[in-house]
Amino acid sequence: MKTIAQQLNIKDFPFIIKDKNSKQTYFEASYGYWVKREYDKIGNQTYHEDSKGYWSKREFDSNGKRTYYEDSNGYWSKREYDSNSNQTYYENSKGYWSKQKFDKNGFETYYENSDGVIIDNRPKVTFTIKEIADKLGVAVESLRIKE
Repeated sequence: MKTIAQQLNIKDFPFIIKDKNSKQTYFEASYGYWVKREYDKIGNQTYHEDSKGYWSKREFDSNGKRTYYEDSNGYWSKREYDSNSNQTYYENSKGYWSKQKFDKNGFETYYENSDGVIIDNRPKVTFTIKEIADKLGVAVESLRIKE
């Protein structure tokens, strides 16, 4: 099968084709190596293929964050994000995963992964017995702690 440059009888290399946004969609070297690329409407590369048979696909959310990746070697990964674009979940084809939670300021409050790592930074709420009685509107003496 002839390359694009061979079909067009191109003699000047590298031969490059760009889209309307000046993104390189095709590259070819003088020795026949080529690369094809595709992009989404906001400029993220969604597809890559080359003359050696390697390819990769990517998907992105509306904020431009990568949500999926897959390639011809059988590797894949998935990502999820919260409404503030913090990554809350990751998983890949090698069996690794991680989960995160964030507070409204973007501070990571919880992390867990498939290696057994757990980091819990959630705020701990503590009250004195008097504070509890005051919140309930009762006398401290009326509170009983069950054993």
